[in-house]
Amino acid sequence: MIRRDFLLGACATGLAAALTPARSQKQSIPGLTFRFSDVTAVAGIQFRHNSGGYGGKLLPETLGSGCAFLDYDGDGWQDILLVNGSDWPGHKRQRSSLRLYRNNRNGTFTDVTRSAGLDIEMYGMGVAVGDYNNDGFPDIFITCVGQSRLFRNTGKGTFVDATRVSGLFGHRGFSTSALWLDYDRDGLLDLFVCNYVRWSPEQDVFCSLDGTHKSYCTPEAYRGDTCWLFHNRGNGTFEDVTATSGIFDSSSKSLGVAMFDYDQDGWPDVLVANDTQPNKLYRNLRNGKFKDVAVEAGLAFSTEGKARAGMGVDIGDFENSGKPGVAITNFDNEMIGLYRLNAPELFDDVSILSGVGAASRNSLGFGCMFLDVDLDGFLDLAVANGHIDETVRNIRGNTGYAEPPQLFLNRGGGKFRDVAEGAGGGFETPKVGRGLAYGDFDRDGDLDILMTTNNGPAYLYRNDQVERHRSIRFYLRGLKSNRDAIGASARIFYEGQTQSRMVRGGSSYLSQSELPITFGLGTRDKIDRMVIDWPSGRTEEYKELRTGSSYKCLETKGIEVQSGF
Repeated sequence: MIRRDFLLGACATGLAAALTPARSQKQSIPGLTFRFSDVTAVAGIQFRHNSGGYGGKLLPETLGSGCAFLDYDGDGWQDILLVNGSDWPGHKRQRSSLRLYRNNRNGTFTDVTRSAGLDIEMYGMGVAVGDYNNDGFPDIFITCVGQSRLFRNTGKGTFVDATRVSGLFGHRGFSTSALWLDYDRDGLLDLFVCNYVRWSPEQDVFCSLDGTHKSYCTPEAYRGDTCWLFHNRGNGTFEDVTATSGIFDSSSKSLGVAMFDYDQDGWPDVLVANDTQPNKLYRNLRNGKFKDVAVEAGLAFSTEGKARAGMGVDIGDFENSGKPGVAITNFDNEMIGLYRLNAPELFDDVSILSGVGAASRNSLGFGCMFLDVDLDGFLDLAVANGHIDETVRNIRGNTGYAEPPQLFLNRGGGKFRDVAEGAGGGFETPKVGRGLAYGDFDRDGDLDILMTTNNGPAYLYRNDQVERHRSIRFYLRGLKSNRDAIGASARIFYEGQTQSRMVRGGSSYLSQSELPITFGLGTRDKIDRMVIDWPSGRTEEYKELRTGSSYKCLETKGIEVQSGF
């Protein structure tokens, strides 16, 4: 992952510095209507990622790991899952496994990893959560270096390893991000898995910056690998349809993946962020096949026509236009790619115009996500930053290994400003950031943030609304559609304005946010109507809904208000 352009000359470094606003001393930012609190310790989250690093500089050590918000026990409260790596064979020092924390509903969590049957060693990377058998309980897919694992939720607080019986056993790779989606709209969740490069400890390449000491290799040192697509047969097993679906591409070096309805035809498409290779946009042809249209859509390359080092990706209607926008994090000196759909099926990169580009030029971004952090009705953008080699400052003085996260507040009109320094809770403290997810773990109506770091701790930031902005939340459950309603689109209308959200798995980087959807509404006390387009093709509409509430929407059965959020 250390790029060929890592050793830039003074001219390029000076240009990057000139284009990047200087970071001032820590200061409060006037006008913020929310505050973060670091509640990691008081919540009982005690976790440290194990990269397995022992000095051998093995490529996977730089990339992990991910995280997720999920309601694994179905009690209506978001639980937390943190993915972990492990020591390498022959270099055993400690035992590590992923961690599952059950929400105690009082601001604290209990580590239930062992009792849930998940205290298993693996070199984990990412996580995707989805109810693949429609039994009402979310299942977990963990991407790994080697054999990835599928854990079926028994509905009794435990999981069983279903990798072999599901037909997924034997698919080994350097797997990264993954997501569940119902690409053929048959009511069953299918599985899309990203793979990075063809790598194994036995095939590790010796790379060096000085000709003597080993360093982490660039992805160019290895052959790419294809993503995988597995079709859900409906009997607990999956069929590998990678080749027949048009997904197969051995040149990809995939790290991030997101689903959205790119052409707004009601069928889910897939966007893949590639490292040093063109990004891929797999358009759903509605016949079980996909076609890569990233070049035509303007998402494959930078505005200079170059393939960047794509890491994380997210989709969101950040202009409230009813059209999807795209964010892709990249290597330092490459900026975040922020795209707006300007013409039918054609995106423009608006990074510079929006204020996101220059502010992110010196950062190496991984996890990213759109969320309305201040509940004002406009999607903001959070980014986890961090480099991949602790020696980076010796090579380029204006770039650090640990880097401050960024929180781009949406100012309207397509403009953003980074307010991380004023968000509170130490959010702006430099970290070797990787995974990023959001979820309302305390059920107060706003979105809290979970972040992982490479070979370091996880962080849980509680979001508190200073101005008491209101929200409205929806829990969608499919009957004809898949139970999680993944792929469903919801739109709200009020005072001549509109907002849209999609229920999605995946996105960010190696991570997954909660499935319930949240709309911020400022000080408004109601919306005029809400429209749901279900994956089954059914459309439902509800009118005169109060803010400050959450609603359960059951396909074909109606809507009911929940107690609290």
